[in-house]
Amino acid sequence: MNENEIGDIVIDCAIKMYRRLGPGLLDSVYESVLCYELQNRNLSIERQVAIPIVYDNKLGYLLNFGAPLMKDGITRIINGTLQ
Repeated sequence: MNENEIGDIVIDCAIKMYRRLGPGLLDSVYESVLCYELQNRNLSIERQVAIPIVYDNKLGYLLNFGAPLMKDGITRIINGTLQ
């Protein structure tokens, strides 16, 4: 599975979760439920793991669960470029 396939699963799970829970909950609630959803999709996950930050050279998703619509709270960053 490549990073785009994993990214699709993450986004799908985040949107599903957000539709059910809505905005305004604590981050820890979203984290717990997202981890549950990702594990149900057979992804291996770890929570709150310290990771090295590679600036300007990394694929990443910033998920803002405070946005009115989940799709508006998703930012994909590839090698320091917003997409």
